[in-house]
Amino acid sequence: MLGVARRKLGFGLLSTTRVLPAGSVLPKKYSTAAKEITVREALNSALDEEMSADPKVFLMGEEVGEYQGAYKISKGLLEKYGPDRVLDTPITEAGFTGIGVGAAYYGLRPVVEFMTFNFSMQAIDHIINSAAKSNYMSAGQISVPIVFRGPNGAAAGVGAQHSQCYAAWYAHVPGLKVLSPYSSEDARGLLKAAIRDPDPVVFLENELLYGESFPVSAEVLDSSFCLPIGKAKIEREGKHVTITAFSKMVGYALQAAEILSKEGISAEVINLRSIRPLDRATINASVRKTNRLVTVEEGFPQHGVGAEICMSVMEESFEYLDAPVERIAGADVPMPYAANLERMAVPQVDDIVRAAKRACYRSVPMAAAA
Repeated sequence: MLGVARRKLGFGLLSTTRVLPAGSVLPKKYSTAAKEITVREALNSALDEEMSADPKVFLMGEEVGEYQGAYKISKGLLEKYGPDRVLDTPITEAGFTGIGVGAAYYGLRPVVEFMTFNFSMQAIDHIINSAAKSNYMSAGQISVPIVFRGPNGAAAGVGAQHSQCYAAWYAHVPGLKVLSPYSSEDARGLLKAAIRDPDPVVFLENELLYGESFPVSAEVLDSSFCLPIGKAKIEREGKHVTITAFSKMVGYALQAAEILSKEGISAEVINLRSIRPLDRATINASVRKTNRLVTVEEGFPQHGVGAEICMSVMEESFEYLDAPVERIAGADVPMPYAANLERMAVPQVDDIVRAAKRACYRSVPMAAAA
């Protein structure tokens, strides 16, 4: 791959210069009419536009080319950009991830797709020891502009070895940025930001969201659109309780907020978007307004994202809390295969509603109800 890149790009092109869309320096006027696109289409268009804008960007992974991606995220890219920039790899995550990191050392911008992030465990040495630490260990001389992306967390009926959430795993590591989109706007804007970033980014998608449609504005569809890394989004404003969530759980939190509103509880829903860096400022500002917090995540509870958010609020906003923080997470067991047990192991809308009510002293505490 590196030899092909050298021949096609030339050593002189391995710079940080990007190809900007025509007229992008001028103020733009966008239509206010919203269009709906799926998360799959958002990811595909983001990849397409970034590959078109920057010849150093390339995609590699299992079945990304001829099969157009296990989830069709890379549909049409092989035909458009050819096998030198859309590379089908053998089933060897450790091998192609190492090649990707090496390409990033040379100034290319690889996008490495894992068919599921559970398989990234085969390549975790390259992600953490080769990608995340190189900038620090080289005193800033080596940048590693690489994106590791693919579906993360529970899907449906795929068992314990294919259902794990890796947000807390990778967010633990200095040198990595960890993003987890919910909507089509998130997927499009955050993937563009990840590809343009000079550091390694772990991009955690959700298989069950790929086919979901969301309204997007003309601004979001513009090729120059990009979301800032490290900034959360307030999806719904409220005044009684703050609910933080990411990925698929944002949708559950919004459903819970709607149910709570009918009972007189105004919930503010924060879509984290970025797990590392974490937008502590937005979270704490919301808690200082609502005085209550519920954290929601799909992963295991111990040492999780919710635990880090709880600690941030304890350190910065403890005196504003009017109730103990409530943490909703997946069950502390390997994911069951049986559908009824699987549902019990993953947070549900009702769990969030009950937690918010407890925080607002509108229900019997769990200990008393036991």
